[in-house]
Amino acid sequence: MPRHLPTPPADAFATHRRMANGIEQAYLHEGVGGTPLLLLHGFPETKRIWWRCVEPLVAAGFEVIVPDLRGYGESEVGPPGSHDLVTFGADVRALVQDLGHEACHVAAGDVGGVVAVDLAVRHPGFVRRLCFFNGVAPLVADLDGSLQPDDGPHPERDYQWWQGARPEDLAAQLTTPEARRRYVAEFYGPRLWASPGSFGHESTAFHTEPFADLDRLRASWEVYGALFGTQQPAEAPRLFEPVPVPTLVLYGPDDHVVGRDFLTRCEAAFPDRVGPLLVPDAGHFLQWERADVLCGLLPLFLRG
Repeated sequence: MPRHLPTPPADAFATHRRMANGIEQAYLHEGVGGTPLLLLHGFPETKRIWWRCVEPLVAAGFEVIVPDLRGYGESEVGPPGSHDLVTFGADVRALVQDLGHEACHVAAGDVGGVVAVDLAVRHPGFVRRLCFFNGVAPLVADLDGSLQPDDGPHPERDYQWWQGARPEDLAAQLTTPEARRRYVAEFYGPRLWASPGSFGHESTAFHTEPFADLDRLRASWEVYGALFGTQQPAEAPRLFEPVPVPTLVLYGPDDHVVGRDFLTRCEAAFPDRVGPLLVPDAGHFLQWERADVLCGLLPLFLRG
């Protein structure tokens, strides 16, 4: 049976705010003076997805920095069209540097994982070591060309089309805070992203509460607009190059949106890696579902 770490109360950590790249960014900042470690969330998440990891990682000697990406959680919503992967990276890099660090370790999945990859490639030396799990692996072909794109039908990914191609129509269906929270709750439950039983009523309510606001929910959809041409980011993320930093690759196999081709793609994308390692009883939200495994592995890997 998985050894779930306790969930700290909702007010366990102070939320700090600081201007970063022109917006007010909300973040947790614990263990000041330790080794800087940036923890990035994805969709449909906020900094709360890391709640179970903060105390163990501080106890292991890390200065833990956990931002809400712009438009998410308690961070300011930026101008329309500014909620893209490269801008997310510019925001969090500015935050880390403003806190006094020119480099840091990073752990991230989903959208946050793509942001971390772009940071590692775009800004050599900023990401010292990376932990990458359950997200879009860099689109690097293997040497003999046998790694083919996954073009099969994926009805479980219909949300990408609605959020990216038809956001106005989707928003028109979600007219109340309760409806918006129910929509986000699907990702923690019936959409089968998570290992069964990982999210009960209380934990689902904790994670969906920030998405009751329509502007914040709409901001979280903008990254999907780039897939369908409804959003045109100023810069494309650098996802077609091998990632030049030591990387720990983990995979929660109960994830029904990130398939097992993630494993072979990561083997091509991360030449200096440990893994991929499969984490049992985990899906997409590995840092919540198996915080015990992640917080046990991270100190060992990040210290080399």
